[in-house]
This record gives sequence, C-alpha cells and structure tokens, in this order.
Amino acid sequence: MVRSLWTAATGMNAQQSQIDTISNNLSNVNTTGFKQQRVEFEDLMYQTEELAGTPATEDTVTPVGVQMGTGVKIGATQRMFSQGSLQSSDNTTDVAVMGEGFFRVQQYDGSFAYTRDGSFKIDSTGQLVTNNGLRVMPEIVMPENFDAQTLAISSDGRVTVKVGGNDTPVNVGQLELYRFPNQAGLKANGTNLFSISQASGNAIPGRPGFDGFGTTEQNFLEMSNVSVVNEMVNMIVAQRAYEFSSKAIQTSDTMLQTATGLKR
Repeated sequence: MVRSLWTAATGMNAQQSQIDTISNNLSNVNTTGFKQQRVEFEDLMYQTEELAGTPATEDTVTPVGVQMGTGVKIGATQRMFSQGSLQSSDNTTDVAVMGEGFFRVQQYDGSFAYTRDGSFKIDSTGQLVTNNGLRVMPEIVMPENFDAQTLAISSDGRVTVKVGGNDTPVNVGQLELYRFPNQAGLKANGTNLFSISQASGNAIPGRPGFDGFGTTEQNFLEMSNVSVVNEMVNMIVAQRAYEFSSKAIQTSDTMLQTATGLKR
C-alpha cells in the first residue's frame, strides 16, 4: 500500500506537468511563429518479484513473471513544427515562411538564433531587424532615399526597393532560410527564438523555394500552430488522469487506516 501512495504521486506530478505545457500552448495561441509542445511520458523502473521463466516444477517454468511498476515520468516535451496558418498583413516588411526553414538573426552577444517570426522592421540605419532590434542575417540594408512602400520580397527571398523616384527596383539583399537535421532538438530561448544544440545538428543554409526549403511570402505572418480544441481536450484528459491518481492515494490511505484499526 505504501508503494501505491508513491506510484500515484508520480502520476499526479506528471499530469501537473501536462497541464503546465497545455497552459503554455494556450497562452501562446496568438504568438507569431509559435510551435506547440507535447508532453511524452515514460514508465518508471519495475520491482521484479519473480522472473519469467523461473522453474515451477521439474519440467515446467512460469510463463510470466511478477513485476510491480513504480509510476511514471516525463520522457520529453516534443515541439511540433507543423505549419501554422498564414495571416495577411499590410506591412511590407512582414514575411512568412511557407514550408521548411527558419530565418537567422544575430543576437547581442554575436551568436546566431533562428526564428519563424517574420514580423520584421527597418531600424534607423536602414537594416532589417526583428521586434527586439536583432539584425536579420545575411544583413539586409536599405539604401538612402528609398521608398518604403515599394519594398518587395519575392518568394525566393530577393529583396528589392525603388530609390529616389526611380521606376527601376534596386536589389538590396537576399533572404536565406536555414534547416536542421533534427529541428525538434532546437533549444527554445523565448522571444520567438531558437538556438542550436548538440541534438539539433548544425544549421543548413539554403535559398527559399529551392532544395526543399519553403518559400518567403510577403505581407503574411505565420501564426501559432496551436489547436485550441485539441488543447482543451488534452486538458480534460489530464484533469481526469490527475483525479484518478488522487483517488488511488485516497484508496491507499483508506486501506492503511483499515489495517491500523485491526487491533482493538
């Protein structure tokens, strides 16, 4: 009975982590480029009381053994990189990735980070930057006297703009996309950024629309891929599982109370 108390407690802890993950998914339902997480569980070690194949008689062995489980733990929080829906925008610097790939930005310490959030801006020096002022890499720098309304980004990442009333667009840069051998292994940094880890592998650069990379869609933003309906169903399932574990603790406690009351 004491074992069941601790086993049920691991179930309650696991479902609490499930609710925490669901809450994070739902709170980011409107976050640009957000990718939902899924909790994956693993059973804990087993206490073996009798091995399968133990001799039962001179000529026979037991077909199955006796193993008692000790509960559950979180095996991983898998991030799902499925495509989010595209939302149209009137901002010419908004870019969505349709397909595989990440934008690369340079952080304040000089290291690189990767994002699906294409809500870019143009800073005071004419550079294309993120909401937090991080520079998009390779650098895209606008020329002087450019017409912001004529900024155009093609599906293959070419950035052009008209300058000084000239009707001929000027090429000002090329957006690149990056992918990874294991994108689920990327480390989430917050502020819609991911960084490389040993699990993700090194970044593989490419041109949008070529060699399996997605395309860049101007005047669109990729929204979160969180399904509110699915998350609500998962929340109900987690709540019920939490209740079942708490019931197991209450039942074990009642049984212990009965056992201690045997002697009058």
